[in-house]
Formats: sequence, C-alpha cells, structure tokens
Amino acid sequence: MIEILNVSKSFGNKKAVEDLSFNVIEGEILGFLGPNGAGKSTTMNIITGYLSATTGTAKIDGIDILENPIEAKRRIGFLPEIPPLYPEMTVKEFLGFIYDLKECRFPKEPHLREICEVVKIDDVYNRIIKNLSKGYRQRVGIAQALIGNPKVLIFDEPTIGLDPRQIIEIRNLIKMLGKEHTVILSTHILPEVQAVCDRIVVINQGKLVANEKTEDLILAVDGSRKLMAKIVGPEADVLKMLKSTSGIRYVESLGRRDTDSISYMIESEDKIDIRKTLFYNLSKNGWPLVGLEGMELNLEDIFIRLINKEKKGTEKKKRGAK
Repeated sequence: MIEILNVSKSFGNKKAVEDLSFNVIEGEILGFLGPNGAGKSTTMNIITGYLSATTGTAKIDGIDILENPIEAKRRIGFLPEIPPLYPEMTVKEFLGFIYDLKECRFPKEPHLREICEVVKIDDVYNRIIKNLSKGYRQRVGIAQALIGNPKVLIFDEPTIGLDPRQIIEIRNLIKMLGKEHTVILSTHILPEVQAVCDRIVVINQGKLVANEKTEDLILAVDGSRKLMAKIVGPEADVLKMLKSTSGIRYVESLGRRDTDSISYMIESEDKIDIRKTLFYNLSKNGWPLVGLEGMELNLEDIFIRLINKEKKGTEKKKRGAK
C-alpha cells in the first residue's frame, strides 16, 4: 500500500533523511519511531507530498506521489503534529470546507455526520473550534483526515498535549480505524506504539535502524537480559554475592514480596546467560532460589539500545575511514 524506496532529503548540506526504504502493507498499523530530529516529520511530509524527496520515490497504492500527486493524495488522510484547524469556524463549517477542498464524491451531510459519529464529535458539531478542548480539537483533526474515506491514514504525534484519558481515547480510535485503513503512526511515545501498532520502523539521524513486528523487536537487539529472582537469604549478603558474580552487570533489591523471600532485579552483561551461575552460587551459600522469571525489555530499553547500537556502528565506520 505504501512504498518508500531509497528516499533521501537534504536541506543545504544537512541530510534529514538518507537512503530510507520500507513498505507498509494494506490493513497494517505501522509505528514510525525516532528521537527528536531523527527525520520522522520530514519523511511524513515526503509521503504525503508536502515535500519532494531529493532522491528516491514514495508511492501510495502504486501511485508515485510526485508524478501523480492528485490521485495519490486522494488516497491519503493526514493529521500533522499541529492539526490544521480554522479556530473561528464551527466544526460543521470546517469539515464542510475540507469536504469541498478535497472534492469529495460522497453525499456531503451523511458522510460528515458518519465521520463525526466515528470520532465521537457529533455532540460538538455546531460549536466553534476555538472553544473546544485540546482532545476535541485533536478529534476534529482526525475527522478532517477521514473525509473522502482515504485508504491510508498518517498521524504525526496525534496524542501530544492530551491528558491520560484523552490519550487512551485517541489510541483506541486509531486501533479502530486500523481495521478499515492502512495507518502510519509517527510518534516518540513508545508505549503508544506498543499498545497500537502491528509493526515498528525506527529511524535515527535519517537512517533506518530497525524494521520489525512489534512483538519481534526484542529479537533485533543483542544485549543484556533482565531477570526477577526471589531468593531466601540475608539481603545484604545476597546483594554482595550477586554484585560480585561474574556476568552480572546490575543488581537491585526490590524488597520483600513474599513472606520469606526477597525479590531482586538482575541484569546480565551482554550476551551472557547467568542463570546457571546464579543457581550454583546460591546453592553453595544455602540460599534457596524460589522464583526466577525473565523481565521482558520494554520498548524504551529496546529503543535506547537500537540508537546506541547505530551510533557505535557509525563511530566505528568513521574510525575505519581515518
């Protein structure tokens, strides 16, 4: 449905995006991640035709966004980071204006009413936009993206500035829309991606760092693993032993969770499985291990490691070139 092939974008001597390639299949919700300044918004603007790529191509449903922009854009609904609203208009006036601008072919009033019902803004349909809450304004922004029933929806930081309740509502709305549309969600809020997206693309400094299914992203990271261990024994002595054990990078006591055991968070050195060593050392001291489970890396951990891994690779290349 969306094809990004060898896309680069330069602003003077600065490369915002460099040789970026990835696809989004029909019906998929793709999380597009990167730190601030990574090139996310630039890439979104290239996909939607707001910017032209310096090199490479972006296609929507097989249509090149630069060669046939009108037909490509008919298939796109876009919500920028700052929703493009006219605050002096009512919701009805604004959506009607966007309907006309897009030359939409559906029956006007039923189509707009249906969209308002989907995004739950029918109760503010006749209110002036500037008087709406941030959450409602964001929903109006999503509503304008839905006009014309485009195949592709692109959301750039859709929950920025919302309160926790509004964030949950917008996430649920995006998940619902993903059942009928192909969605790209550009954000730096990692739990948002974990909750909503089928697959994740990570970029840093304009370059692709990872392209994995959400549940498989951890496999793209080589590094340490975290364990939660429940150990029966004197806390100070257990901590001392764990900290002196070869292969353990970090230990933290989490306090007493059961009647007779204390829980410890243990992080191994890179590519080291410390479970057998841990068992033998505890046995030697007569301290029963009554529980041991892996603590899955969250997306924050994975994201930081991917970025650090990419930085190390870049620095290594620079040293090799000298």
